[in-house]
Amino acid sequence: MLTRRTLAKLCICTGALQAIGARAEEAPDALILRMSNGVLDAVRADPAIQEGDLRKVLLLVDELVMPNVNFRRMTASALGRHWRQATAEQQQRLEAEFKMLLIRSYAGALTQVKDQTVQLKPMRTEPGGEEVVVRSEVVGKGAPVELDYRLERTTGTWKIYDINVLGLWMVDNYRSSFAQEISASGIDGLIAKLAERNRAAAVGH
Repeated sequence: MLTRRTLAKLCICTGALQAIGARAEEAPDALILRMSNGVLDAVRADPAIQEGDLRKVLLLVDELVMPNVNFRRMTASALGRHWRQATAEQQQRLEAEFKMLLIRSYAGALTQVKDQTVQLKPMRTEPGGEEVVVRSEVVGKGAPVELDYRLERTTGTWKIYDINVLGLWMVDNYRSSFAQEISASGIDGLIAKLAERNRAAAVGH
Protein backbone atom coordinates (compact mmCIF):
# COMPACT_ATOMS: atom_id res chain seq x y z
CA MET A 1 0.00 0.00 0.00
CA LEU A 2 1.36 3.40 -0.99
CA THR A 3 1.63 5.95 1.77
CA ARG A 4 1.20 9.69 1.22
CA ARG A 5 4.94 10.15 1.68
CA THR A 6 5.69 7.54 -0.99
CA LEU A 7 3.22 9.13 -3.38
CA ALA A 8 4.78 12.52 -2.77
CA LYS A 9 8.23 11.16 -3.57
CA LEU A 10 6.91 9.55 -6.74
CA CYS A 11 5.36 12.83 -7.81
CA ILE A 12 8.63 14.67 -7.18
CA CYS A 13 10.61 12.09 -9.15
CA THR A 14 8.10 12.14 -12.00
CA GLY A 15 8.24 15.92 -12.14
CA ALA A 16 12.04 15.88 -12.21
CA LEU A 17 12.08 13.35 -15.02
CA GLN A 18 9.56 15.38 -17.00
CA ALA A 19 11.70 18.49 -16.54
CA ILE A 20 14.78 16.64 -17.76
CA GLY A 21 12.84 15.31 -20.71
CA ALA A 22 11.56 18.78 -21.57
CA ARG A 23 15.11 20.13 -21.67
CA ALA A 24 16.31 17.20 -23.75
CA GLU A 25 13.50 17.72 -26.27
CA GLU A 26 14.15 21.41 -26.86
CA ALA A 27 13.11 22.29 -30.40
CA PRO A 28 15.91 23.30 -32.81
CA ASP A 29 14.53 26.79 -33.39
CA ALA A 30 14.12 27.30 -29.64
CA LEU A 31 17.73 26.23 -29.14
CA ILE A 32 18.99 28.73 -31.75
CA LEU A 33 16.92 31.55 -30.26
CA ARG A 34 18.07 30.78 -26.71
CA MET A 35 21.71 30.55 -27.78
CA SER A 36 21.57 33.73 -29.87
CA ASN A 37 19.82 35.79 -27.21
CA GLY A 38 22.21 34.50 -24.56
CA VAL A 39 25.18 35.61 -26.62
CA LEU A 40 23.72 39.03 -27.46
CA ASP A 41 22.72 39.65 -23.85
CA ALA A 42 26.21 38.72 -22.64
CA VAL A 43 27.83 41.05 -25.16
CA ARG A 44 25.58 43.97 -24.25
CA ALA A 45 26.26 43.42 -20.55
CA ASP A 46 30.06 43.43 -20.85
CA PRO A 47 31.79 46.69 -21.85
CA ALA A 48 35.10 44.84 -22.29
CA ILE A 49 33.61 42.66 -25.03
CA GLN A 50 32.07 45.71 -26.71
CA GLU A 51 35.53 47.31 -26.74
CA GLY A 52 37.01 44.26 -28.49
CA ASP A 53 38.52 42.22 -25.65
CA LEU A 54 39.07 39.10 -27.76
CA ARG A 55 40.03 36.92 -24.80
CA LYS A 56 36.63 37.48 -23.20
CA VAL A 57 34.84 37.08 -26.52
CA LEU A 58 36.57 33.73 -27.12
CA LEU A 59 35.54 32.55 -23.66
CA LEU A 60 31.96 33.64 -24.32
CA VAL A 61 31.79 31.80 -27.64
CA ASP A 62 33.36 28.69 -26.17
CA GLU A 63 30.89 28.69 -23.29
CA LEU A 64 27.61 29.58 -25.02
CA VAL A 65 28.00 28.53 -28.66
CA MET A 66 30.43 25.64 -28.94
CA PRO A 67 28.47 23.14 -26.80
CA ASN A 68 25.73 23.33 -29.45
CA VAL A 69 28.05 22.49 -32.38
CA ASN A 70 29.00 19.08 -33.76
CA PHE A 71 32.54 19.98 -34.74
CA ARG A 72 33.48 16.49 -35.83
CA ARG A 73 30.75 16.40 -38.45
CA MET A 74 31.47 19.99 -39.48
CA THR A 75 35.17 19.23 -39.95
CA ALA A 76 34.50 15.95 -41.76
CA SER A 77 32.06 17.68 -44.12
CA ALA A 78 34.55 20.46 -44.85
CA LEU A 79 37.23 17.86 -45.67
CA GLY A 80 34.90 15.73 -47.81
CA ARG A 81 36.51 12.55 -49.11
CA HIS A 82 39.87 13.61 -47.65
CA TRP A 83 38.54 13.08 -44.12
CA ARG A 84 38.50 9.31 -44.59
CA GLN A 85 42.08 9.42 -45.83
CA ALA A 86 43.31 11.19 -42.70
CA THR A 87 44.71 9.23 -39.76
CA ALA A 88 43.01 9.43 -36.36
CA GLU A 89 45.73 11.81 -35.17
CA GLN A 90 45.33 14.01 -38.25
CA GLN A 91 41.55 14.09 -37.78
CA GLN A 92 41.99 15.18 -34.17
CA ARG A 93 44.39 17.97 -35.13
CA LEU A 94 42.17 19.10 -38.01
CA GLU A 95 39.15 19.29 -35.73
CA ALA A 96 41.06 21.28 -33.09
CA GLU A 97 42.51 23.81 -35.56
CA PHE A 98 39.24 24.20 -37.49
CA LYS A 99 37.37 24.75 -34.23
CA MET A 100 39.74 27.52 -33.22
CA LEU A 101 39.45 29.09 -36.67
CA LEU A 102 35.65 29.16 -36.45
CA ILE A 103 35.65 30.42 -32.87
CA ARG A 104 37.84 33.35 -33.89
CA SER A 105 35.65 34.10 -36.91
CA TYR A 106 32.51 34.09 -34.76
CA ALA A 107 34.23 36.09 -32.04
CA GLY A 108 35.30 38.75 -34.52
CA ALA A 109 31.69 39.24 -35.58
CA LEU A 110 30.54 39.58 -31.96
CA THR A 111 32.80 42.58 -31.35
CA GLN A 112 30.56 44.46 -33.82
CA VAL A 113 27.36 43.76 -31.86
CA LYS A 114 25.57 46.85 -30.58
CA ASP A 115 21.76 46.88 -30.43
CA GLN A 116 20.96 43.96 -32.72
CA THR A 117 18.23 41.42 -32.08
CA VAL A 118 17.61 37.98 -33.57
CA GLN A 119 14.37 37.08 -35.32
CA LEU A 120 13.49 33.57 -36.43
CA LYS A 121 11.81 32.82 -39.73
CA PRO A 122 9.08 30.17 -40.06
CA MET A 123 10.54 26.66 -39.96
CA ARG A 124 9.29 23.56 -41.74
CA THR A 125 9.91 20.27 -40.00
CA GLU A 126 8.91 16.69 -40.62
CA PRO A 127 7.75 14.55 -37.69
CA GLY A 128 10.68 12.40 -36.62
CA GLY A 129 13.08 14.22 -38.96
CA GLU A 130 16.77 13.96 -38.14
CA GLU A 131 17.93 17.20 -39.79
CA VAL A 132 16.51 20.69 -40.07
CA VAL A 133 17.41 24.22 -41.20
CA VAL A 134 16.68 27.08 -38.81
CA ARG A 135 16.61 30.44 -40.57
CA SER A 136 17.10 33.71 -38.75
CA GLU A 137 17.93 37.36 -39.24
CA VAL A 138 20.09 39.63 -37.14
CA VAL A 139 18.22 42.93 -37.11
CA GLY A 140 19.77 46.28 -36.23
CA LYS A 141 20.11 49.77 -37.62
CA GLY A 142 21.36 48.58 -41.01
CA ALA A 143 20.07 45.92 -43.36
CA PRO A 144 19.14 42.58 -41.71
CA VAL A 145 21.88 39.94 -41.80
CA GLU A 146 20.80 36.47 -42.87
CA LEU A 147 22.07 33.82 -40.46
CA ASP A 148 20.90 30.24 -40.93
CA TYR A 149 21.84 26.98 -39.22
CA ARG A 150 21.78 23.34 -40.24
CA LEU A 151 21.16 21.08 -37.27
CA GLU A 152 21.05 17.34 -36.72
CA ARG A 153 19.24 15.40 -34.05
CA THR A 154 21.62 13.57 -31.73
CA THR A 155 20.92 11.66 -28.52
CA GLY A 156 18.44 13.90 -26.74
CA THR A 157 19.37 17.20 -28.34
CA TRP A 158 20.12 19.08 -31.57
CA LYS A 159 23.59 20.09 -32.77
CA ILE A 160 24.66 22.66 -35.36
CA TYR A 161 26.82 21.31 -38.18
CA ASP A 162 26.80 24.18 -40.67
CA ILE A 163 26.16 27.94 -40.66
CA ASN A 164 25.00 30.18 -43.50
CA VAL A 165 26.05 33.83 -43.38
CA LEU A 166 24.64 36.12 -46.09
CA GLY A 167 23.82 33.20 -48.38
CA LEU A 168 27.12 31.36 -48.04
CA TRP A 169 27.25 28.03 -46.20
CA MET A 170 30.45 27.86 -44.18
CA VAL A 171 31.22 24.17 -44.80
CA ASP A 172 30.83 24.55 -48.57
CA ASN A 173 33.11 27.58 -48.53
CA TYR A 174 35.87 25.85 -46.59
CA ARG A 175 35.55 22.59 -48.55
CA SER A 176 36.82 24.28 -51.70
CA SER A 177 39.81 25.98 -50.05
CA PHE A 178 40.68 22.88 -48.02
CA ALA A 179 40.66 20.71 -51.16
CA GLN A 180 43.03 23.13 -52.88
CA GLU A 181 45.43 23.13 -49.94
CA ILE A 182 45.40 19.33 -49.68
CA SER A 183 46.06 18.99 -53.41
CA ALA A 184 49.05 21.32 -53.05
CA SER A 185 50.62 20.09 -49.81
CA GLY A 186 48.63 17.17 -48.39
CA ILE A 187 46.64 16.83 -45.19
CA ASP A 188 49.63 17.74 -43.02
CA GLY A 189 50.06 20.86 -45.13
CA LEU A 190 46.45 21.86 -44.43
CA ILE A 191 46.94 21.29 -40.70
CA ALA A 192 50.06 23.46 -40.76
CA LYS A 193 48.21 26.17 -42.70
CA LEU A 194 45.33 26.25 -40.23
CA ALA A 195 47.72 26.31 -37.27
CA GLU A 196 49.63 29.18 -38.89
CA ARG A 197 46.43 31.19 -39.38
CA ASN A 198 45.40 30.64 -35.78
CA ARG A 199 48.83 31.64 -34.46
CA ALA A 200 48.83 34.77 -36.59
CA ALA A 201 45.35 35.70 -35.33
CA ALA A 202 46.44 35.18 -31.73
CA VAL A 203 49.51 37.39 -32.18
CA GLY A 204 47.45 40.02 -33.96
CA HIS A 205 45.27 40.39 -30.90
